[in-house]
Amino acid sequence: MPVLSQLLFVLVCTTVLAGNASSDELGRDIDQDYKAHLGGLFDYFHRNPELSTLETQTAARLAGELRAAGFKVTEGVGGTGVVAMMENGDGPLVMMRADMDGLPVEEKSGLPNASTARQVDTSGEEVPVMHACGHDVHITSLVGTARAMAARKDHWSGTLMLIGQPAEERVIGARQMMDDNLWQRFGKPDYALAFHVSSEIPTGKLSAVMDSPYSGADTVDIIVHGVGAHGASPHRGIDPIVLGSQIVLALQTVVSRELAPRDAGVITVGSFHSGSKHNIISDRAHLQLTVRNDDFESRELLLAGIKRVAENMGRVAGLPEDKLPEVIVSEESVPPTINDPALTGRLRSVWAARFGGDIFYGNKRKGMGAEDFPFFTTDPYIPSTYFAVGGTPQAEFDREAAGGEPVPSHHSPLFKITPEPAVTLGVEATVSALLELMQK
Repeated sequence: MPVLSQLLFVLVCTTVLAGNASSDELGRDIDQDYKAHLGGLFDYFHRNPELSTLETQTAARLAGELRAAGFKVTEGVGGTGVVAMMENGDGPLVMMRADMDGLPVEEKSGLPNASTARQVDTSGEEVPVMHACGHDVHITSLVGTARAMAARKDHWSGTLMLIGQPAEERVIGARQMMDDNLWQRFGKPDYALAFHVSSEIPTGKLSAVMDSPYSGADTVDIIVHGVGAHGASPHRGIDPIVLGSQIVLALQTVVSRELAPRDAGVITVGSFHSGSKHNIISDRAHLQLTVRNDDFESRELLLAGIKRVAENMGRVAGLPEDKLPEVIVSEESVPPTINDPALTGRLRSVWAARFGGDIFYGNKRKGMGAEDFPFFTTDPYIPSTYFAVGGTPQAEFDREAAGGEPVPSHHSPLFKITPEPAVTLGVEATVSALLELMQK
């Protein structure tokens, strides 16, 4: 072998071995940090959940942990939001986000650290509170990421932005932080990352789809006007219940006959209110809808179809133009979460090299849950990857398949996550992604 080829061979082997050693060292350090610090931190967050927009103690603890890790921390961004910055030379600005709110659910998981917390909500009612969606995993992992990156400053260059986001469960927290001039105050990221722990994925597995991990969601109200009459004389009125029922049925054809068969979309009428008594034909009905999509073209098609169906069914019923059904799209709507293909492909390669190709769990999802993360990444566009980390041991899926108790879903009072493998994999996947994007 020529001398130059021998030198190149030795250099490559040394680099690979060093990379593997670094990978092993990172994993060991994260495992040790969980046992020494992060495990207790998760226990605190799990026992002390707080409702959306009311995460004052959670935000304070998170801010203190990030500050102790060496970050410059700003609190009260967009309400209770936390922004932590670490500048480490020239390079990209990369953002990692973790949501931190709990849900008004009474925990019935049977875990020794089950939440018994209660809190007065924004309407003044005292309710039980639980981390029924795994946000305690997210903020614990954010702290673990901060500590690991601070300990490895000689391995990366750029500016790291860590965000503790409030009110994801109400899909308003990201928008409130943006309304508080997030990018103007702290800088617009070159890349944005986030992850969600999933009870539907086995521990030790990641999911990182190349398209849309979460759907867009629109909250839509339809106000149906009618002409009131006696129930014994329906010919004297226009019945909004009959008209509303026709609208409900006609809406089903928007997805089945207008949306392309391979495009995802949902129109669900979740509420139908009208009338006050057996023998009175009301003059008004109120329909409440949730509408889901995976891309902006599908969203426009669905919303336009809802408006067209509602108004034209009103014309069929004989309503005048000024009394046609009103279609109102709420401001609580969120766009779909769409992973940047180039960035996601790059990170999948990093994770496959670090953890092995079998780290990935599936490439398709069955539901159309929504997220408010795209308020950070859509306008202006920021290349982003939103991935998932497994939270349920495979043995529990095996028991369910054999006829045992089903694995509890998110938002269930029975929801539970096995924290150590979820947190440690979340930290290691995040840190490896950041080291890739912020190479010296």
